[in-house]
Amino acid sequence: MIAGFSITSLLLILLAGIGAGFVGYAVGASSLVSYPALLAFGIPPVLANASNTVGVVGTGIGGVMGARKELKGQAVRSITYVVIGAFGGVAGAFLLLKLDPSVFEFAAPVLILLSSLIIAINPRGRMQAKQAAADATAQLKHIEATEATEATEATEATEAAKRATTPTAPHRPPEQLVQPMSQDSWWVWLGVAAVAIYSGYFGAGAGTLALAVLDAAKIGPFHKINALKTLIGTGANISASVVFIIQGAVDWPAAIMLCIGCFIGGYIAPSITRKIPANIMRAAAVIAGIILTIDLGLKTY
Repeated sequence: MIAGFSITSLLLILLAGIGAGFVGYAVGASSLVSYPALLAFGIPPVLANASNTVGVVGTGIGGVMGARKELKGQAVRSITYVVIGAFGGVAGAFLLLKLDPSVFEFAAPVLILLSSLIIAINPRGRMQAKQAAADATAQLKHIEATEATEATEATEATEAAKRATTPTAPHRPPEQLVQPMSQDSWWVWLGVAAVAIYSGYFGAGAGTLALAVLDAAKIGPFHKINALKTLIGTGANISASVVFIIQGAVDWPAAIMLCIGCFIGGYIAPSITRKIPANIMRAAAVIAGIILTIDLGLKTY
C-alpha cells in the first residue's frame, strides 16, 4: 500500500493516464478519461480535479517544446498568452478551492457535457480542413504563377510576376502568417482569459475552446493557433497546479502515476492514431462523455 493505494490501483491509474494522454493527443479531451478514473478510486471530486490538473501538466509542457517551430516569431504573443493563462489558472484554481465543493459537484456533469458537445461539433477538425484547403489553394496559385513566369520571355514581365506571387508563396516567413496583436479585437482577450479561468477550474475541452476563440479572431492558420492554445492551457495548468500544491489539494501518488501515464500515452499516440479513423476516436470520446455526464448527473442531482 502507498498512501492508501494498492500497487494494482496505482497501475490502473497509470493505465488511465496512458489512455488520457492518448485521447488528449487524438481529440483534445484527456480529462474525460483521467478525471472519472480518479473518481473511480474514491478520490473526492475537488481533490480529483486538482490532482488531475497536476497530472496532465506534463502534456502541455511537451506540446510547447514540440511546437517551437510554430511559435517562432511570436515571442510577444507567446509570453502574453502564457501570462494570461497563468493568471486565469490561479483564478480558476481559487474558484475551485474556495467555493463550496457542492458547486463543483453540481457543475461537473454540465462541464463534461459541454466538452463532449465541443468534441462532437469538432471545430478543431473544421479548422484543419479549412487550413488544408487554404494551403492547397495557395500551392496551386504558386504553381500556376510559376508556369506563367517560365512562359514569359520578357525580363520585366518575369520580375512583375514574381512580385505578384510573393504574398501567396508557401515559404514566406512564419511571422507574416500571424495577425499582429495590435489588430486583435477586444473580445479576443476576454475569450482567452475566460478559457484560462476554465482551464484552472476544470479544463476538459479547454484546448478546443481556445482554438475556437483564436480561429474566430482570425489570428492565423491552424498550426499556428494550435501552438498558441497550448500556451494558454500550459500557463493555466502550471499556475493552477502551484495553487493546488500550496493548498495541499493534491493526491500525490495518483497525480504522479497519472502524469507518467499521460506522458507515455501522448508519446505513443501519433503512431497509433495514424491507423484509426478520426471519426471513430471522436465518436468514442463523445459517447464516453455523455455516459459520464448521465452517471454523474444521476449521482449528483
